[in-house]
Amino acid sequence: MQINLNENKRLGLYVHIPFCLSKCAYCDFNSAVPQSNELITKYVDALIAHMESYREAAKVYEPDTVFIGGGTPTAIPKEELVRLIKAIKKNFNLTRRAEFTVEANPATVTYSTLVKLRRLGVNRISMGLQSAHDNELKALSRLHSRRDFVQSFRMARDAKIENINVDLMFGIPHQTYNSLMHTIRYVSSLNPDHISLYDLKIERGTPFANNFTEIRPLLPDEDTEADMYLGAIELLKDNGYLQYEISNFARPGKMCLHNLKYWNCDEYLGFGVSAHSYFNGNRFSFTGDIDRYIEGVSVRESKVKITENLEKVEERERMGEYIMLRLRLTDGIEDREFTRRFGFSFENLYGEKCKRFIKNGFMKAGNGRFALTPAGMFISNYIISDILEFEDFGKYYFGG
Repeated sequence: MQINLNENKRLGLYVHIPFCLSKCAYCDFNSAVPQSNELITKYVDALIAHMESYREAAKVYEPDTVFIGGGTPTAIPKEELVRLIKAIKKNFNLTRRAEFTVEANPATVTYSTLVKLRRLGVNRISMGLQSAHDNELKALSRLHSRRDFVQSFRMARDAKIENINVDLMFGIPHQTYNSLMHTIRYVSSLNPDHISLYDLKIERGTPFANNFTEIRPLLPDEDTEADMYLGAIELLKDNGYLQYEISNFARPGKMCLHNLKYWNCDEYLGFGVSAHSYFNGNRFSFTGDIDRYIEGVSVRESKVKITENLEKVEERERMGEYIMLRLRLTDGIEDREFTRRFGFSFENLYGEKCKRFIKNGFMKAGNGRFALTPAGMFISNYIISDILEFEDFGKYYFGG
């Protein structure tokens, strides 16, 4: 077999759209309702200029995943989203079969828009449902109903989008074990290709946090949440969705390749406010201020700096990140691959610490591989912190 020594390296691209029709009560992402379409246009102009500035640095790469997230990318005018997609394809040499994802909320897409996206190369849609119960959606301050979701989902299928993810949440106000199982059965009956299931986190500064005294009685208790998570894993498995990461389940061959780049510590470039990157051995992020971002990118010779937290990732930190991220995956850590990457045996370094988690059913080990069990996944933050002896290690936004 002939080896192509000139083959370009792979890369993931993330583009952040910080605009929504409204701000959900639980959301702490960098998103807001735009003041005008003029602001959206200026922001897309800045994104395109920013990508152009990286064209030379990325010319030795062939991006094989693209993820436009937010916010709600489909909440901006169709012509702006189309302009952005065309700019991505112009500035980067995407592989022919690159996974190209756009996030969408129900009722923010039309059939014609979905057809246009598909013709431009978008082959994956990630749709935020959260719950199939309208009272739970209302408690989350979502604008859509279950009916809106079904209409949008079917439009995506009619537009020949063959890879659709549906986002769900558990541990939300008014939700019970049975209502979550009903949501999963309902969504599974529609046959999406991928399902994400996220545990509600009450984040500082959100309306949920500010009104926690009122919200708390409406939330499931911790034991019920654990039962929800474990029950969901089994029900999703029964419906053909295999867990491959703490919050992600897929039909065979439909895992999210873009998110796998984060969990495998592969390279990716992020564009837009609050976007993060791991590129050329460096980790960095961009400002979360929209006006600052637009000025810093768009104004020639601007003195406004948009890059934040630029740092060279040292070997010890890279090893810690690899452990933290790989333990999110059901495949876990293979000792031989760990040794190849870092020159040390994971078992020799951390085997003793893992023993008590293995004994208590939170981890499993065999054939040189260490991985969390479903019960371990639910308390993964505690386990990983204990193994690596840190608090909030590597807490940064991976892009969507």
